[in-house]
Amino acid sequence: MSYAIIGSGAIGGALAKQFARSKIKAVITNRRGAASLEDASQTFGPTVSAAETTDALNAEVIILAVPFGAVEEIAKLRSDWSGKIVVDATNAIEFPAFRPLDLGGRPSSQVVAAQLKGAKIVKAFNTLPAAVLADEPRRSEGNRTIFVSGNHVDANEQVASLASSLGFGTITLGRLEEGGLLQQFGGPLAVHSLIKQR
Repeated sequence: MSYAIIGSGAIGGALAKQFARSKIKAVITNRRGAASLEDASQTFGPTVSAAETTDALNAEVIILAVPFGAVEEIAKLRSDWSGKIVVDATNAIEFPAFRPLDLGGRPSSQVVAAQLKGAKIVKAFNTLPAAVLADEPRRSEGNRTIFVSGNHVDANEQVASLASSLGFGTITLGRLEEGGLLQQFGGPLAVHSLIKQR
């Protein structure tokens, strides 16, 4: 599988570090373009390389590590997202209040899915603070947990397999309206660092 990380901020950088640590090839991009990612290329290369966003969107698995409000802009870059697995690592936060956005009871990942027509959306990598997400996930007592939710079993399995390859313990929670609600910002699993014992 080919992997792309869209967003080079705290979460994108944490994921790039995990890909590099596990020697899993990926590209990383941001809205400023590949030239702005020279530091990331030096830090995480050659495993993780910089790319233009249009090129990164050719990957089979695309991780959205951007602010929730930026998803709409990214969605416009493709007219058809069919065949793509898109990992929603965003958090729907209202600033400066730092509270969950009012989405009318809809899971935030369903809002993302509605914008990325045809994509298989999987909620993952969003519950841990960036510093914890970047830390070595393999602990003496077990592996740090990544939760996975989505409406497509095959996509869930693919993302869970990726997380396991990065050294995390994985727990699949079911569909977006079930597990996705538990994972999103303000949900009971947000911000908790849990260890899945061996």
